[in-house]
Amino acid sequence: MKIITDEKINEFRAFIGSHSFFFIIGHKEPDGDAIFSCLGMAALLKKLGKDVQLLSAGPFKRHEIKDKAGLFTDTPRALSQSERKSAAIVVLDCSERSRFGEINGDLSGIDTYIIDHHKTADAKENCIIDPTSPATACLVQQIYEKTVGPVPQDVAKELFFGLSTDTGFFRFLKEDSAEVFRQAARLVEAGANPRTTHDEMAGGKSLSTRKLLGIMLDRAEAKFGGKLIVTYETMDDTKKFGQDGRDSDALYSLLLAIEGVEAVLFVRQDSEDTCTAGFRSRDKVDVSAIAAKFGGGGHKNAAGLSIEGKLGNVIPKICAEFQKIL
Repeated sequence: MKIITDEKINEFRAFIGSHSFFFIIGHKEPDGDAIFSCLGMAALLKKLGKDVQLLSAGPFKRHEIKDKAGLFTDTPRALSQSERKSAAIVVLDCSERSRFGEINGDLSGIDTYIIDHHKTADAKENCIIDPTSPATACLVQQIYEKTVGPVPQDVAKELFFGLSTDTGFFRFLKEDSAEVFRQAARLVEAGANPRTTHDEMAGGKSLSTRKLLGIMLDRAEAKFGGKLIVTYETMDDTKKFGQDGRDSDALYSLLLAIEGVEAVLFVRQDSEDTCTAGFRSRDKVDVSAIAAKFGGGGHKNAAGLSIEGKLGNVIPKICAEFQKIL
């Protein structure tokens, strides 16, 4: 992971200094990194005396972030023309407005700063983007420390949670991650508790998540000599088990543990005409490149997309792209 340069920190400071009110927003269907990066940024801006509003289209499906839903809204504060000139947007954990989801208000024409760690992020200015960072929370921590000083306990807990969720509680880190652990150590010194964080991430599952997980595993199909595992969720599954009945992290982990598997594809039928697809892979397979072919994005080993179509035609289309590289 790279250290954010002083030049970029000064650019961020100048951007913040030229505005008085900030919308803080992450991607739709937020995960822990998106939510806790937003909360960390809100704390930073408030420390600088700025007024903020946390935005999210939701839904807050993941159990570990549900208690934060009340801190966010999908309706931006109404601003006068003069107020819009002094307002800005800070985007966390994504770089495309299309990934905001359904926001009940007009955010067009407002100055924007992007902080993201996805490989497919394509912003060129007013941004801090580092695909070598394992989580956006790591970037927010650096910005906080370089802008206002040591992270207080409440913010340390939030940023440690964001870091932990995107690294699979550090399982996904490689040998070049010493700086990540140095940052994590500072958060623990400030009051973050690794044990309680893991308990909040891994516990609290409902029985329905285990039942749906069994169905997903039963449907799993090996393709291309066992290098790709494919499974899916129907609209009937969602209706029966609820949107909270999914445990994608456990599903990916179990399927990637199969000998010879290099990638996993999970597709969910969201509506009659749209699907969501999730990808996970081992070191060699770049699933973000495949997601990008369909308008999605993400990291080398974890990506996703939304696409029009039904399971019967979406799965073969995506598998055809995997076949080219497996």
